[in-house]
Amino acid sequence: MQLKKLLLGAFLGLSLAACQSTPEKQDLPVVNVAFTTPLESNARSELAIARYSELLYRANLTNEQKAQLYYDRGVLFDSLGMQTLAWIDFNRTIKLKPDLPEVYNFLGIHLTLRQQYTKAYEMFDSVLDLKPKHEYAYLNRGIALYYGDRAQLAKSDFTTFLEYAPDDAYRVVWLYLAEQAISKPEAVKHLKQHAKKLNSDNWAYQLVSLYSGELSEEDFLAGLDKNVGNQQQYAERLCEAYFYLAKQYQYAGNNLRAAEYFKLALATNVHEFVEYKYARLELQVLQNEAMALEAAKIVH
Repeated sequence: MQLKKLLLGAFLGLSLAACQSTPEKQDLPVVNVAFTTPLESNARSELAIARYSELLYRANLTNEQKAQLYYDRGVLFDSLGMQTLAWIDFNRTIKLKPDLPEVYNFLGIHLTLRQQYTKAYEMFDSVLDLKPKHEYAYLNRGIALYYGDRAQLAKSDFTTFLEYAPDDAYRVVWLYLAEQAISKPEAVKHLKQHAKKLNSDNWAYQLVSLYSGELSEEDFLAGLDKNVGNQQQYAERLCEAYFYLAKQYQYAGNNLRAAEYFKLALATNVHEFVEYKYARLELQVLQNEAMALEAAKIVH
């Protein structure tokens, strides 16, 4: 939700066309796809990391200054997909400055990605204890609750998150995903109600139209390059589009197709987007489910 070049090669149509939602019906091929390369690493971020590292070697820094440098470097590591290095720096930050809400928020995200949900909830609770109106803590705790199979609680957090910005289509979509896990008819009903407050000119509105059934997958894919200013924006849009398409196929029970789209979201290399981060988690969950099914077959 919220740069240079990205992927979408010829393998796209081939890999996706191979999967079928039903034995009788062939899935739609991906349309209007550009031939480019994955998003490259941000050189400015890499130089900033080097600069922060040099500053941290200075002996005359206060603990608060060190904490800020570790935090800033951790954020950059995170944006480049260097999760282990980011995790180390965020933990260093918390030891030096335990009252910084933003670092708890990042740690909670990392714990969610590790599927350590109880610890993740605790981190987001800490964020809200320190900063009760930290709206993105509600988003991230809601996501952790959603993946922790606590859809009702996730719905509550996503509802609060939406209240901060009722005209944000991404917030509407995450609330829909949680409500869908509870009741599909109610989820669609509420989705259409929330859509009335959205600006249909914004691209993210297409996600809502897709989920409400007002926009076909073919038309959705055909419009991915509309009003795109540069390759970075295109990469970001593709990351989002593939993730939410994958979620739609996943709900329909077509895990093979869903997995293909999650992989394509990862192929964009938009590391800082929640869609990129959770596409990897989704693939892990799908793999675990497949392994459990195979194990059950062996037992029987």
